[in-house]
Amino acid sequence: MSGSALSRGLRPSVRGWFLLYLFVIHAVLATAGVFLLRDRPLWLFVSEAVFLLFLLLGFRLVRGLFVPIELIRTGTTLLEEGEFTTRFRHVGQPELDELIEVYNRMAERLKDERLRVREQNEFLDRLIEASPGGVVVCDFEGRVAALNPAAGRILGADLSTLVGRSLVDDERLAPLAALAHGGSRLLSHPSGRLIRATRGEFRDRGFVRRFFLLEELTEELRRSEKEAYGKLVRMISHEVNNSVGPVSSLVESIALYGRDLPAQDRQRFEAGLEVATSRLDHLRSFVDGFAAVVKLPPPTPAPCDLDAVLRDVVTLLSPILEQRRIECRWQMEVPLGRQALDKNQIEQVLLNVLKNGYEAIGEEGVIELRSAGDGQGLTLAIEDSGPGLSAEAQSNLFRPFYTSKANGRGIGLTLVNEILTRHSIPFALRNGPGGGALFELRLPVVLGEPE
Repeated sequence: MSGSALSRGLRPSVRGWFLLYLFVIHAVLATAGVFLLRDRPLWLFVSEAVFLLFLLLGFRLVRGLFVPIELIRTGTTLLEEGEFTTRFRHVGQPELDELIEVYNRMAERLKDERLRVREQNEFLDRLIEASPGGVVVCDFEGRVAALNPAAGRILGADLSTLVGRSLVDDERLAPLAALAHGGSRLLSHPSGRLIRATRGEFRDRGFVRRFFLLEELTEELRRSEKEAYGKLVRMISHEVNNSVGPVSSLVESIALYGRDLPAQDRQRFEAGLEVATSRLDHLRSFVDGFAAVVKLPPPTPAPCDLDAVLRDVVTLLSPILEQRRIECRWQMEVPLGRQALDKNQIEQVLLNVLKNGYEAIGEEGVIELRSAGDGQGLTLAIEDSGPGLSAEAQSNLFRPFYTSKANGRGIGLTLVNEILTRHSIPFALRNGPGGGALFELRLPVVLGEPE
């Protein structure tokens, strides 16, 4: 107990001062009566009895006067403890009964209000819990205070790992911190999902708190984007092929006339035709690359040795890796085994991911291939020692035809996204702990050991 609290506990109350005052007055009067009526014992006895009676009556009046104060003190204690069910009974005194009636009505209203607020909060909690849209609520300092299961599913994270974390300290939550009040933004998740995030605010005890609404638009946007770029690619492919074919035939025909030219002119003539043919082939290959995404056939899964597929892809790329002085490190803790996959399409996925890796590194670096397993499945990780993903690249992951490369077409990751989505294989692309890009595949339990 502090010194001030101790001094308040030792200090006499107002009622104590009143009682002391009555006692002192009657003691003085009784003492005066003794001196004045010493010679009259009967009157002395009567006066002392009267003083004692008045003193007892004064004590009783003081006690009655302080009953409302005791009532207020008791009621205040009950309110502080949140006890709104206790009611006081009338005592037959009009003033006190009126005070009791006011307190009982106030307690009843407080009980009803608390019940109403509790029911509303329970309803809101259940509504948010069952909502298909994600809800993230922050505390006063910008840390995640609560989020519903839908938010965990959309962000691809366990709820317990996000609660208490600051928005700026988690790469999955960092884009939310940049949103202005009332603002909305389309975010790209490392797993390829597209999320629309909206920020709102509310006041709690007079201070502003933020909340975010998350809505997954992956399938809807992917379907509409695919329809849009599919029509565009088919139209461009049709027009280009209609032109490239006849022009190629015309160039071949013109090449026959080169034999009739003088030697010095024939060399320049054939060099020009070679450049034209090369550009036509490049144009055809360029358009075919876009058409491959649109015309991608449905996968035909069959058991295949995924470890062997990965080794074959690395062997195919080994001349390029050696030329660039890039080391390929194998840290396969568990074999990937036989998986039900479309072998050709999975090879395309691995080729594109490894190609992105060595292009990001440039020269002299490392690409690590890792595998790990648990009771629920296997994880294949491919990490490079490049500069990692920029903020712009992270915001546009797997967007059709987006590229950060000078001569890129934005087809590789679009094709990866399409193939893995059709295989129902979870995947993610993010910055790894070493600073480079980290691509992960989540595979089911193996069908069996490779033959």
